[in-house]
Amino acid sequence: MLPFEEARARILQDAQLLGSERVSLRQAAGRVLAEDVRASTPLPRFDYSAMDGYALSAASVTGDGPWSLPLRGESRAGAPLARLEPNGICRIFTGAALPAGADAVLATEDALERDGRVEFSWVVKAGQHVRRRGEDLAEGALALEAGMLLGAYHVSLAAALDRPELLVARRPRVTIVGTGDELRAPGEPGPVTSIPESNGLGIAVLAESAGARVQLPPRIADDAATLRERLAQALRDTDLLVTIGGVSVGRYDLVRPALEAAGASLDFWKVQIKPGKPLVHGRCGNTRILGLPGNPVSAQLTFSLFGLPLLRALQGQRSPLPYESAVLLAELRQKPGRLGFYRARWSPEGVLPIDNQASGNVLSLAHADALVLVPADSAGYDAGERVQILRLGAL
Repeated sequence: MLPFEEARARILQDAQLLGSERVSLRQAAGRVLAEDVRASTPLPRFDYSAMDGYALSAASVTGDGPWSLPLRGESRAGAPLARLEPNGICRIFTGAALPAGADAVLATEDALERDGRVEFSWVVKAGQHVRRRGEDLAEGALALEAGMLLGAYHVSLAAALDRPELLVARRPRVTIVGTGDELRAPGEPGPVTSIPESNGLGIAVLAESAGARVQLPPRIADDAATLRERLAQALRDTDLLVTIGGVSVGRYDLVRPALEAAGASLDFWKVQIKPGKPLVHGRCGNTRILGLPGNPVSAQLTFSLFGLPLLRALQGQRSPLPYESAVLLAELRQKPGRLGFYRARWSPEGVLPIDNQASGNVLSLAHADALVLVPADSAGYDAGERVQILRLGAL
């Protein structure tokens, strides 16, 4: 069995950007940026007023106040650049360009406009209430870095930089193949021993959350010939093939031999973790392969821990695991031998392990929002000890 960190490293070590495409800003949110974005002009592009008031030259205010300056003209947003008359003052509005010759703004509430003049007693300093050209970004400065996941604020910045499009990573194509005679679609009739298939849907949603385009074909029965044919077909047109179930060594665990018969080269098939020891990693040509265990918790957690970082790496995004520290609110024990990931509920006071940690307990995963890590050589922790955790929403 491979240690957890070694297995992750081997999965991620040669993950390369799949390709890129240029999209409109409206389509760029939720995608991974594939280029550095630099300011082609300074930001802001010109000096402007940060509030409504009056533009003036601080040098024109000398001696002791109060002062009175003649009001001449105005500057509003989008209007041609005004020019300040010598020893005069100009009405200005928020966002309007600072008139040539002005270097400060007097706020409206600090002045009195009367009989064509502006009276004030506040000392005015150069730069007051002015947003300077290039104050945010100098021309050529890095604004957005390749590899970042774009959100609303990033695309808004790109728009402010006058960029109508961005180069983003191509979405990985993921095909998810579930296996097992016992499975049926939710809502379909079946014998009492049948099980509604839930893993494929959960893993598809996880993959889409990491930017993938997902195909979820009907599940495959435990028939070796059919499985070989369907897997060989799936391998031809996907970037990542995810299989669910059938990767252990039982009589009906047919996925590993079917993958090898389809031309896949398998790197490893066991990881020193629980839940989720059976985990196949390999490739066939340019297609990556992850074979997940069939138990719901094992399948969905192993995909979160290995599949999600792989999908992000294929888009040029590197995301180390976001480990945190927390106080354990109840005793947690295990048999040493494998690194344990135990479902828990987080609160500001600490983490409380969920009672039922069985790998088939789908309820526990639905109610958990954190994982408590117990090292392979440890028998567990007492309540009150500090432990290492992972937040499920941050994986």
